[in-house]
Amino acid sequence: MSSSSLSWKAPERPEWVQQFNAEAGAMDIDAVVPLDPAELIATAKKMTGKENFGGDEWREPFEVLVKSLNEEAELNFFGRLMARQDLLVWLNGLLGVQAAFDEHPEIEEEQVDNPVVIAGLSRSGTSILFELLAQDPRFGVPKQWEMMFPYPPPEKETYLTDPRIEQCQRMITQWNRVTPSFKTMHELDANIPNECIIGQACSFISEYAPALYQIPSYMEWLGKNPDWDYSYGFYKRMLKVLQWRNPRQRWLLKAPSHMNYLPQLFANFPEASVIITHRDPIVAQASVTNIQGTIYWQRSDKPLDVTAFEGLFDAGAMSARLERIVDWIEDGDIPRDQVISSRYADLISDPAAAIEKVYRKAGLPFDADVTKRTDAYLEAKPKGKFGKHQYDVPEGERLAEVRALYHRYQSYFDVPNEV
Repeated sequence: MSSSSLSWKAPERPEWVQQFNAEAGAMDIDAVVPLDPAELIATAKKMTGKENFGGDEWREPFEVLVKSLNEEAELNFFGRLMARQDLLVWLNGLLGVQAAFDEHPEIEEEQVDNPVVIAGLSRSGTSILFELLAQDPRFGVPKQWEMMFPYPPPEKETYLTDPRIEQCQRMITQWNRVTPSFKTMHELDANIPNECIIGQACSFISEYAPALYQIPSYMEWLGKNPDWDYSYGFYKRMLKVLQWRNPRQRWLLKAPSHMNYLPQLFANFPEASVIITHRDPIVAQASVTNIQGTIYWQRSDKPLDVTAFEGLFDAGAMSARLERIVDWIEDGDIPRDQVISSRYADLISDPAAAIEKVYRKAGLPFDADVTKRTDAYLEAKPKGKFGKHQYDVPEGERLAEVRALYHRYQSYFDVPNEV
């Protein structure tokens, strides 16, 4: 457990949220906002008018997740509403993707060729690299709204005006209204390209739910070798649905958690080019602690339980995950020539040069237009636009101990220290 984990302090809630949650004392919120597997499934079927989930691989993780939410997350009144909404969105997405294939079997013939996939530590530059590469019109990106609401399949003619955009915008910006300080940590917008785990959440085998709720039993279940091929296979089907009536030249995808499942990713996307971002793990981990604590606090009064989330917060567990990437490369479990490194330090010091380096390594044509688009995007979104994100890191002897844990990873990928 690092000192940064212990130093996190819960932000003050707006008065309206405090008053709303206080009203829970006047009612049985478990009955008012039920989180019951059978009832949720029935509600999703009624909402969508669909019955076919396309198989049963999702049922066990779904039931484990709901049980964990009920027994461990200690959801407050508003958090319980958010959890119910999340579960219904994911069930509806699962039903919708299958409905698209049932109604239009030709979608199966869609090809998801040669995607460029960004992975790496959270807060290591995955988001800004994703947004910069997305300025290239040769890439297609999955936006927040279409991953949340993939059915009916988005249409090219109405892609920028689809009413689901406004629906999504109101839902996701609610986070900032519940916890105003969150906007200093992460930008939320329906039209921003977002992480693959949002789409994978519909399979209920995804690291998205543990990023929203303190649910150690579900995290433990995820760690016991669930069918990640099903999760990646479902997501590939979703991408086929999204591109069917709105073609993409080449998908650009991103999720930090991909670094934990690279063999499964390559099994489902064998021609992928994977860009792994690298940053001093001590700084990246401290930043993750802060943002995760804030997200959990949006939904629960439960104190941040670091020991229950070793995969996210514990330096030993993190170093093992990072060294596993080295082992996969050295043992030939993932194709070395399809793995590209991008250092956070390079991206911050000279973004244009860092982007060009990525293009060259990926065998992508790099020209003046790419540079122009990159510069324009950075100028419109200067560092600190949404406020300064504060976090702490370990010091003294503890810093030296943690640094030693990351030595192999940092040496292998030439990752500089930031503290």
